[in-house]
Amino acid sequence: MDSPSDKVHTYAAGGARVTAHTKSGVPGASSLEAKGKPMSTDKEYEGRCFCGAVQVRVTGAPAAMGYCHCTSCREWSASPVNAFTLWPPNAVTITRGTEQLASYKKTENSVRKWCKHCGGHVLTDHPGFGLVDVYAAVIPTFPFSPMLHVNYGETVLHLHDGLAKQKDFPKEMGGSGVELTE
Repeated sequence: MDSPSDKVHTYAAGGARVTAHTKSGVPGASSLEAKGKPMSTDKEYEGRCFCGAVQVRVTGAPAAMGYCHCTSCREWSASPVNAFTLWPPNAVTITRGTEQLASYKKTENSVRKWCKHCGGHVLTDHPGFGLVDVYAAVIPTFPFSPMLHVNYGETVLHLHDGLAKQKDFPKEMGGSGVELTE
């Protein structure tokens, strides 16, 4: 297997700018299994599925945080909006229950994963971005601080929070970069 190459992702919207160095390709659940705690001084946050059979750890800082309004995220989350935290794959570790993870790949853009025992959603791999979305609600002690809204052109719930509202995605993520008004 070829060694993945480094990718640099820079996201800018509404004055916020975040750069993340990641590896291309998103690992499957088995490669996310904990092999011992990472040797790091970065802040760690623990999360879990609804029943706790699947547990996850995120380390460091996410590449981006915000709200997605796309139809797929809304249907998947059974909610009018989905709060995301995007992490480099090497910052996400399944610490328990890898064998309990199931996945669904509706498109090439996302592989959604959930607990087979309780059905609780855990994360989504985004191979095209080289990032993993650990849903904000899954990591309850993480200080979620959204930067922007993406896919606001599809919204069914208009929010007036002063954050940038991208029609689809920022240009740096392959979108149009068009910002909509509140």
